[in-house]
Amino acid sequence: MSENRQHGRAPIELKVDYRKLNSFFADYTKNISKGGTYINTRKSLPIGTRFIFRLSVPGREPPFELNGEVVRFATGAEEPGMGIRFVWGDELERIEFERTVEQLMERSLGPEVTGNLLRHAHDKHDAG
Repeated sequence: MSENRQHGRAPIELKVDYRKLNSFFADYTKNISKGGTYINTRKSLPIGTRFIFRLSVPGREPPFELNGEVVRFATGAEEPGMGIRFVWGDELERIEFERTVEQLMERSLGPEVTGNLLRHAHDKHDAG
């Protein structure tokens, strides 16, 4: 993905469950942001595919059930997988999820690095 990200990303591994046709898959995220995630998988869905997936977050039950759209995939890469953009149908769901992502980023990276990442992504978005 380009470096003109709208949202800062953190290297966080979370379990992701989703369904493709009649098969269920469990994979892990490579990173996550408020706007999307990258799922490590060799079973990528086609670009443009919208699907529902469950994202397990430590300390939160039940898992988030999110809508996503495949925006890119890498099959021959060192870490094959697919880039997912979150698709929100409900503003409250988006706000709750964004708060959770910020908390995960703070636990993973610390408050100073998280603040810088989020501020940098916000500044780029405002400039674009």
